[in-house]
Amino acid sequence: MSLTGYAYLEENWLGILVAIHVISAVVGIGPTYFGHVLLRKGQTLGQLRDSLRLSAKLEMFPKILGSLAVLSGLLLVWLGDYGWDQLWIVAAIVDYVLIQIVVVAFMSRAAADVAARAQADSGPADRQASAELQAGVAKVNAFNYAATVLGIVLFLLMFFKPTL
Repeated sequence: MSLTGYAYLEENWLGILVAIHVISAVVGIGPTYFGHVLLRKGQTLGQLRDSLRLSAKLEMFPKILGSLAVLSGLLLVWLGDYGWDQLWIVAAIVDYVLIQIVVVAFMSRAAADVAARAQADSGPADRQASAELQAGVAKVNAFNYAATVLGIVLFLLMFFKPTL
């Protein structure tokens, strides 16, 4: 018997919520991994400015879809057959909070500082970015690598669901 419309949703709401959670998490966190390609060593001032502009646009994915992933994950714990007593759920929430701290408190501020200095630099776009800007990019990349590692841990927790 085929289910359609509301009956399908009523029958499969948990699977749909899991799909929303997984897709929003993957697409939401994806730009974190792409940041390593954008902010690389040896860029010209013009390339760095372009990379910083694109990075700023890509930030909307983690903000919107990352938030959706958190909300759908909390709904899954609350409405599904999971539970707050499972190690992987608590560890995943702690890991996500750590990612937010690294990205919001450290990486975003460092990137904003680099972007401001790159825009203020009146030099020609085809010259190599200054050593000061390159040091700023390296700092942003260090935070990005920390967020990347934490993101991989988060995906591993979700995939393997370790227990005590």
